[in-house]
Amino acid sequence: MARVGPGRSGAAVLGQNQYGKAECRVVKVSREGATHHLKDLNVSVALSGDMTDVHREGSNANVLPTDTVKNTVFAFAQEHGIASAEQFGIHLARHFVTSQEAITRARVRIEEYAWQRVETSDDGSRFVGADAVRHSFVRAGQEVRTAQVSYDGRGWEVISGLSGLTVLNSTNSEFWGYAKDRYTTLKEAYDRVLATDVHARWRYRWASDGEPAPRWDTAYERTRTHLLQAFAETYSLSLQQTLFQMGARVIDNRQEVDEIRLSLPNKHHFLVDLEPFGLTNANADGAVYYAADRPYGLIEATVLREGANQTIPTDLTSP
Repeated sequence: MARVGPGRSGAAVLGQNQYGKAECRVVKVSREGATHHLKDLNVSVALSGDMTDVHREGSNANVLPTDTVKNTVFAFAQEHGIASAEQFGIHLARHFVTSQEAITRARVRIEEYAWQRVETSDDGSRFVGADAVRHSFVRAGQEVRTAQVSYDGRGWEVISGLSGLTVLNSTNSEFWGYAKDRYTTLKEAYDRVLATDVHARWRYRWASDGEPAPRWDTAYERTRTHLLQAFAETYSLSLQQTLFQMGARVIDNRQEVDEIRLSLPNKHHFLVDLEPFGLTNANADGAVYYAADRPYGLIEATVLREGANQTIPTDLTSP
């Protein structure tokens, strides 16, 4: 029986095929002075065309590397901006089909994540750096409200909370002066994107039917507002500092809350190196970032009212 040589698979015929780069997480920050605008996309590109030789013979002559596809997504975000997901996809698809003879079809799928600007406080209690906050955002429609109620026949314990409240500051965040050893490669940052998913649980002072109960919906909404405003109005030197300011804002303003536990995963955003393509990133008009979802730093702490006991389990808020 004769062996089938390389690239000769008998009667096998190559059918539909495509290749590309999936889930390029690109975040474009555009600046109009102190006012920032945010576009957050997840871009997947699939290319089709004359790819018979690469499948049958292993010849890469017609193959545009998927790494090049990824680089193009980031470079186009800086060169053309992102007016809309649709227009950005049109720019990309046209480029791949017209610039590569072997590519006859490009499919660009884009998920856009909506962000809303955080409304800051107007009561004069803002932290440093919050005179005109127009760079703080909250992911729209993401968080889940939680509640845990315990009763032993004598008293109550009510712990409310939220998870998955995604927030981002596009400036007013630094991280430097940290401990270093032989394995440290992280460069000090004096202006960075700070983003996190807020996982919070707070315990109410109310414990007896003989006491007036809080207005639960109002207490939840106002606690959430204080968390957001503290995040937006803190000039952050570390995520730990931001966490404490968020917890302290709740304790200082919600007398019915004695304890709050916060877990904040640091959703890292790294500046994309566009110099190999002759482009300057991070200029006065904005910058393009790569949003990494893992691994992530995880910052956790409890903030208490003076004299209160810590009772919320430390693992209750972990994402």
